[in-house]
Amino acid sequence: MTTTPKPEAATGSAPAKQDASHGGFSGDDRRTNTLGAALGDYVRRLRGGDTGSLPAVLGLVALYVVFGLANDNFFSLINQANLAVQAASIVTLAMGLVFVLLLGEIDLSAGVAGGVAAAVAGLAIVDHGQSWWVAVLAGVVVGAVIGLVIGVLVAYLGIPSFVVTLAFFLALQGVTLKLIGAGGSIPVRDEVIRGLAIDNVPVTVGWIAAVLIVVVFAALSLLRLRTQITRDLQHPPASLVALRIVAFAVIVLGVTALLSLNRSLNPNFVIAGVPWVVPVVIVLLVLWTFVLGRTAYGRHLYAVGGNAEAARRAGINVRFMKISAFVIGSTMAAISGILASSYSGSVNPSSGAGNTLLYAVGAAVIGGTSLFGGRGRAVDALIGGLVIATIANGLGLLNQAAYINFLVTGGVLLLAASVDAISRRRRSAAGV
Repeated sequence: MTTTPKPEAATGSAPAKQDASHGGFSGDDRRTNTLGAALGDYVRRLRGGDTGSLPAVLGLVALYVVFGLANDNFFSLINQANLAVQAASIVTLAMGLVFVLLLGEIDLSAGVAGGVAAAVAGLAIVDHGQSWWVAVLAGVVVGAVIGLVIGVLVAYLGIPSFVVTLAFFLALQGVTLKLIGAGGSIPVRDEVIRGLAIDNVPVTVGWIAAVLIVVVFAALSLLRLRTQITRDLQHPPASLVALRIVAFAVIVLGVTALLSLNRSLNPNFVIAGVPWVVPVVIVLLVLWTFVLGRTAYGRHLYAVGGNAEAARRAGINVRFMKISAFVIGSTMAAISGILASSYSGSVNPSSGAGNTLLYAVGAAVIGGTSLFGGRGRAVDALIGGLVIATIANGLGLLNQAAYINFLVTGGVLLLAASVDAISRRRRSAAGV
């Protein structure tokens, strides 16, 4: 006899586990009102296989130590700024893939979809004389349409996403080749688009923005804590909230201070300020973090990823969730493709192909997003993307052969997937 799952299993359980797995406090136990109790609760979750992004953070720290000791130029100001720019397109693409991976699906066409979008944006400027914002909008719309078609095929026809997106992976490369032509390229000379990678936010503006970000984060954190206490809801101790605010402020203000220093190698001119691409990534990160963590859509997405059938019986439109996830994924791929063209200065038939997708999937998984669905955050893409970019950057400074980069990146991805599988098994054994 089949037992019908309770609605709250779809609408409540999956998101609750997500909160617990990434810094929240599991169950209904409200005794974690001291810092020691909160630390003990976190240690218990780690022992239960709920590691979240901790392995990726520790891995990133280890990479910085190793590369910093191996090459003095790794910690140079100009290299750290370059590292941030290099990671931007990978992080952006990975953020979009998080939505697809949360459903236990895959999008193999995301990288080349970004290439098509970048080609459309480039042609709109070069061949049709459009302004940068019209070109970017055209590229984003192309990405959304690609995701819509993929989502419909997966959700309504029931074709496995692996097969659909593999077909699009091959077909979209043909589209890019048709748009650009064999051996051709589209130069990216627009001051705004190109400036995302090569220009910087004025130092004063950067500091004002950084302080505002810290203040807003602190205000929202304290307001949420006050609301939870007022409504007698489960909440972390005030000391832990204060530590989070301090840690966030140190990171934001520290990075701003670092990038605000003059990093020019030529004494005749100054290069200082946060690269424009960094605020773009931050805005996207804040947007998707809010969507996943503070909206009904985000809760439904986790529910479908945790148990699609239970979510359907609870009244969630599973087909819509699948379609929307692919639309978001391909839209972010389009933005990623445009950011990549800003960094390279051109678009060619191979843009978005090669290892682009593999690096983005690797970034999401390394950051803590589960390949089995139901677990992941937008910030996972940021952390994992920094790991991927750091490996490529550090090995490049050490003049290592290209195959070493592939071997190390593949090994890190395999390690991350293994940690994910083992953690999932331990959570299952613990009944989480």
